[in-house]
Amino acid sequence: MAAGNRERKKLFNAALLAGVALHALAIGMYAPAMAQDAGTRIDSLQPNIPAHAKMLLTANELVYNRDTETVTVRGNVQIEYGGYKMVARQVEYDQRSGRIVATGEIQLIEPDGNIVYAERMNVTDDFADGIVEALRIETTELTRLAAETGERRSGDQFILNRAVYTACTPCATKPEHRSLWHIKAERVIQDGRTHTIRLENAYFELFGKPIAYIPVMEIPDHTVKRKSGFLFPQFGYAQKLGAGVSVPYYWAISPYMDATVTATGLTRQGFLLEGEFRQQFHNGLHTLNVAGISQLDRDQFTPGTVDALETNRAMVASRGRFEINPRWTFGWDVLVQTDNNFAKTYDLSSFDGTTYINQAYLTGLGRRNYFDLRAFYFDIQDADPDSLAENQQPVAQVLDYSYTAPEPVLGGELNADINLTNVRRNRLDIDTTVFGVQRFPGLEGSSHRLTADVEWKRTFIAPGGLVLTPLLAARGDAIGINMDDPTGYTGDFTSSDAVTRRMLTAGLEARYPMLFAGESSSHILEPIGQIYVRPDEQYPGGLPNEDAQSFVFDATNLFERDKYSGYDRIEGGTRANIGLRYTGTFDNGYGLRAVAGQSFHLGGLNSFATDDLVKAGADSGLETDRSDYVAMVGIDAPSGLMASLSGRLDEESFNLRRADATVGYLGLTWQAALTYTRIEAQPLYGSSSDQDEVQTAAAYRFHDYWSVFGALTYDINEGVVSRNGFGITYDDQDTLFSIVYRQERDTDSSLANDWSIGARISFRTLGDINVGDTTVDELDYF
Repeated sequence: MAAGNRERKKLFNAALLAGVALHALAIGMYAPAMAQDAGTRIDSLQPNIPAHAKMLLTANELVYNRDTETVTVRGNVQIEYGGYKMVARQVEYDQRSGRIVATGEIQLIEPDGNIVYAERMNVTDDFADGIVEALRIETTELTRLAAETGERRSGDQFILNRAVYTACTPCATKPEHRSLWHIKAERVIQDGRTHTIRLENAYFELFGKPIAYIPVMEIPDHTVKRKSGFLFPQFGYAQKLGAGVSVPYYWAISPYMDATVTATGLTRQGFLLEGEFRQQFHNGLHTLNVAGISQLDRDQFTPGTVDALETNRAMVASRGRFEINPRWTFGWDVLVQTDNNFAKTYDLSSFDGTTYINQAYLTGLGRRNYFDLRAFYFDIQDADPDSLAENQQPVAQVLDYSYTAPEPVLGGELNADINLTNVRRNRLDIDTTVFGVQRFPGLEGSSHRLTADVEWKRTFIAPGGLVLTPLLAARGDAIGINMDDPTGYTGDFTSSDAVTRRMLTAGLEARYPMLFAGESSSHILEPIGQIYVRPDEQYPGGLPNEDAQSFVFDATNLFERDKYSGYDRIEGGTRANIGLRYTGTFDNGYGLRAVAGQSFHLGGLNSFATDDLVKAGADSGLETDRSDYVAMVGIDAPSGLMASLSGRLDEESFNLRRADATVGYLGLTWQAALTYTRIEAQPLYGSSSDQDEVQTAAAYRFHDYWSVFGALTYDINEGVVSRNGFGITYDDQDTLFSIVYRQERDTDSSLANDWSIGARISFRTLGDINVGDTTVDELDYF
């Protein structure tokens, strides 16, 4: 029946408040010392009832006793009010004592989905004091809290007696599941005045056994956004650094600034100190990182390396990203070290890559245009004490602008691209192949280039389904050169300080898609033909080549207008590309895809047959009038099986020049992948021998949450295992445990640690313990 008088509403509001307030305490139990986003104060933990909400009360019986001044509802009591739902066997309100008592299988469902269970709830009508017996809370975040009793005192203090907390994600689908860990405390006290949670006589239990005793611990509750204090310690181990324990301290400097200082003790190398300072602005964030160590035992490292020669080592890094407005962003990312391998050797987070790109940038993104201005410096982290590879790297500034006309131009699409590149290098980068051929990845000196490229194309569909796409393109370059001539270069390097070049292209693409449909499958077969007519490339191989050095001819770039990877080289001459594309789908879920073709040089100078500073194009398969054959085929199966094969075959002998083959399976229990890569020797390009490599990776899940995994890379030509790793993991989404062994063959003494053992244990809502690195790169396939 409907009810709306003051006594009934007061009764229900009190019952709701007890449930909501105690649930807030459960959230606060695991609030870390770091910044928290959660947010209401203790004195505002009233049920959030809309002003005009109507209450619906149903029960088998409602009794108002005028003599004792009590209101009682009993028998299958159900109350709905402002999104809250409560059930109980009986609810009684005593107007004389001002106490409200609910009994019997109490269940309170909050609007956000959290559920509070209790057997008995006894609270005052001013909400200042109360007690709940046999309390249990289940949250939408899949955490659980239980206590023998829960009390509220003086309106601002909550106490849980004999409380147990855990996270239980699998319980959502497996109610019988039992979490591996629990936190048990004799008393948990949340103080609304100090905004703290105090645990007394607490134990952390794993596999039902107490492994850590905490006599007293006080942490901020969920109403505190940030508070200074020590964070969870971290552990690590590396072959030449030894075992390490890291103790981080978080410092909340102001609402807009904070810092983390981490002290790490290493058994073999001493004391490593790290610091990270963060400052938030209204439109961006700046982060400053510092680290340093005085190494105790340099003899642990390979003799002659920078790791063994340096004692005092340090780094400073700065990162910033700011939004000028919704379309424009600028920022920077800079790393400075005392030597070229410190951050990599000590595995400093986000600074431990082989190449660290220092840069400053300004980007703008519009609906149909794009602007990007960047300055680069490349920090090569290796063990070379002379930093030769790093000193050969350039300092570069690059501007890119792209524009697409918003309206059709002559019925077609018009695109324009502009690139401005300036490069300066202090040391010549030269490489001599085993045949005595010299390659020049970088010349000493400086160069700059301004490029503008405009392309127009339009698609016509002729009767019968033939798709024709004519194309017109024009490109111009202005190049300034102040570089030393490459002594020993077999090509014709220009002697001019400033040159210009141009390229005009007229092209036509024809496609004829044909659909074949059967009872249980459909197939699309699409012959494709292209022709591009253009003059010869000007200054082929006679200009600096900084951004077009990487070149691989395969099925992915068969139909590209310009197959070079950058602006410094231009594909010239008349060329035709012919191929066939196929797509098949089957009702049983299988899918097939394939593309194959060949490219033909029809007239003019073949750019890929000309000399080049890095021999780009040599042995590429495009240096002859008839290119090598390229093809790619793939299959996808509903069972999780997939396979792909791509390759390049010699145009005359059909010998395999390059191949990539992958077979993989993704199932609920098994995941596996096998990849074979073959690259035939390209002596002029700097690859003196065939490269044949097999990569394998597999993972097997057993016994619900346990899995084993491993990966191996085998160099066929050398007959050795170049990389391997294996491990075991337990993961039930609340508890994760993993231990991994990794080894990498160190042929040039560039690795500070060529093997490592890593372990990780993570408890959801509590934190992680890491010992070393537990990643295996080959497993990224999964």
